[in-house]
Amino acid sequence: MEKEEYIRRVEEDDGWAPGWDAIEDRFIAVYSDQEPSHYGTTITNRAMFGGDQYLDGYSIYRSDKGYVHIVTFGMSELYGNEEAFEGEYSKWGYEMTMKLRVETDEECMWALDMLSNLARYTYTSNRFVEPFQYISGGGNPIRIGADTKLTGLIVVEDTEIKGADTVHGRLDFLQMVGITQSELDALIADPDQAVPLVERMKADNPMLITDLGRTHDYL
Repeated sequence: MEKEEYIRRVEEDDGWAPGWDAIEDRFIAVYSDQEPSHYGTTITNRAMFGGDQYLDGYSIYRSDKGYVHIVTFGMSELYGNEEAFEGEYSKWGYEMTMKLRVETDEECMWALDMLSNLARYTYTSNRFVEPFQYISGGGNPIRIGADTKLTGLIVVEDTEIKGADTVHGRLDFLQMVGITQSELDALIADPDQAVPLVERMKADNPMLITDLGRTHDYL
């Protein structure tokens, strides 16, 4: 798209969201015409209006492989913004995803809250995440109050959704995968164990679905 056309679209439509469309286009490539469940944050609670919400929403897709696939909206540049046109990265350059083996949307709400907290951390600390980075939960379960061994996360490139070059720059999809305290401790001691950990997890779980009931340690 040429800049002149981009500016025209921005001026003609205040709600134009080419970044949002870019996210959905990547998921359409995998999920075809599926209509996902979408959960939007309240406008008055968003950070731009003084609130503490840094994401505009989340979509939940259902895979025929037996899990749900969550994606955030708001880590990348969603709406028309002349200053963002043809940037190197679309805002932070990624959206977060997560896969859970659950039956209902209600069982995903804890994950949406967790992704919201990760977005808040990035925006307020100016620290983004990258593939093979680990995130500690401070010894607490990733789902607060749950009886689970998963107390941290490892970041990987989404196992299905490919990145794209958009009008706002590069957009990738980074998947958050739950890990145990034993695995987290091993990564803290030696971050080079991140790649072997992911490879071992993929041998049993190619899509890297987060299962709160997992008891086996891979490191």
